[in-house]
Amino acid sequence: MKAMQTTTQPIATSGPIRISARAPGATWLTVDRADKHNALARPVLAALADAVREAGARAGARYIVISGAGDKYFAAGGDLRDLANVRDEAAVQAMMEEAGGALDAIRHCPVPVLAYLNGDAIGGGAELALACDMRLQAAHARIGYIQARLAITSAWGGGPDLFRLLGPARAMRMMARAELVDAPTALHWGLADAVISDGPQGSDVTHFLKPLDACAPQVLRGIKAQAIAARQGLAWPAHRRVEQDHLARTWLHDDHWAASDKLLNKATA
Repeated sequence: MKAMQTTTQPIATSGPIRISARAPGATWLTVDRADKHNALARPVLAALADAVREAGARAGARYIVISGAGDKYFAAGGDLRDLANVRDEAAVQAMMEEAGGALDAIRHCPVPVLAYLNGDAIGGGAELALACDMRLQAAHARIGYIQARLAITSAWGGGPDLFRLLGPARAMRMMARAELVDAPTALHWGLADAVISDGPQGSDVTHFLKPLDACAPQVLRGIKAQAIAARQGLAWPAHRRVEQDHLARTWLHDDHWAASDKLLNKATA
C-alpha cells in the first residue's frame, strides 16, 4: 500500500518531549530519548504528563498521540539509573505515586490519548501504552509486561489496566511468562487497536485517525468522559449521569444542528 503524505508541524520541545501537530486539534508527543531506548526516568514522565495536560486543555483539542523516537523502542520501561536509589518502602511508595500520577494524567486527560508503538513497549513502557485509550502498534513492535524478569510486579497502575482490558487469565499469562506480544497477536487479543505497516506518516495511521479528525472536539470529550467512568469502575447510575451530561452539551451545540440539517437536506434532495 502506497503511503499517503501527511505533514507534521513542530510546535515545541519540552525537555525530553518533542511536541508537534499533524491535524487541527491533534497533538503528537514524542519521548525523545532514542539513545536510551526512550527509558522513562521520572523527570521524563513528569514532562510527558505536563505536555499531556497542556495539550488536553487547549480549546479545540481532539486527541493526543504519544510515541517514542526511532523505530526500536516505544519505551523500554523505567530508567534503572533513575530508580537505583529506590531502596526502602517509603522510597518505593513515593516512586509509585510520582510515576503512577504521571500516567494518571493520561488516564484522566479530557480528550482521547493514543499510543503509537513505533517499537517495543516493555515494562513501564507497556504500562504507559496501557494508560492510553487506544494503541496503534507498528508491525515490527512488541508489547510486554516483563517486570517479572526483574523480580518485581507492575508499578504504575498498569496491572489494573491490563487485567481490565484482557481479563484475569490472559493478563496473568502475559505477566507471569513475561511475554513479548507481537502486533498480530496484540490485535487479536484486543491489546492493540490497529497494526501499522507503513510508519507514522503512512496511510494506515491516516486511515485510523481520519474519523477522529472529523469528529467534533466536544463529542470526543464526551466519549472520553465515559471511558474515564468505565476505567474507574463507576456504578451504572454514575456512569449514566456522565453520559447524560455530555449528551445535553453535544445535543445543544451548533455542530449537532448543522449535522442534522445536512442529513435532512440530503434525505430530501
